Amino acid sequence: MTWRGTTPISDRIFACLPYLLPAIEGLRFGRFLFEQFPQLQIIFIPLLPVIQLYESIPFAGLIIFFVLLFAVVRNENISHFIRFNTMQAILLDIVLLLCGLILPILGNMLGALAIEALFNTVFLGIWVAFIYAVAQSLMGRYAEIPAISDAVHMQVRS
Repeated sequence: MTWRGTTPISDRIFACLPYLLPAIEGLRFGRFLFEQFPQLQIIFIPLLPVIQLYESIPFAGLIIFFVLLFAVVRNENISHFIRFNTMQAILLDIVLLLCGLILPILGNMLGALAIEALFNTVFLGIWVAFIYAVAQSLMGRYAEIPAISDAVHMQVRS
C-alpha cells in the first residue's frame, strides 16, 4: 500500500536501514542451519562489517532500539514512511527478543530436534520478513506484515 503519493529515493533508503537490527539479531537463530550448511554463511559476508561493529559495542541492540524509537519513530518531522518502517523493524526485533527468551525454556521441555526446528523457523521467518520489508521499502510501498503492521499503524500516527 502506498500513501501520500510518491516516496523519494532518500526516504526509501533510510526506511530500509532499521531492518538491519532484526536481521543481525536473527542471525543467532540460524546456528543450526549454519552447522548443517556452512556454505550458507557466504550470503552474510556483506553484513560482516556491520555485525562486527554491532558486536563490538556493549548493549548495541538496546542503544539502537532506544535511538530509533525516540529519535525516529516519535519525531514527527521525519516522514511517515520512514517512521512506519522503523517501528516495524523495532517490533520485529521485539518478536526476536521474545523468541530468544521463550525458546530456551521450551528447549528443556521439547527434544533437540523440535528446538532445532523452532530455531530454523524463526531464522527463516525473520529473513523472509527482512527481504520482503526491504524490497517493499525500496519500491516505496508500505510492507504489510500480518499482526505487526497493524500494531505499527496504531503506534505511528500521520
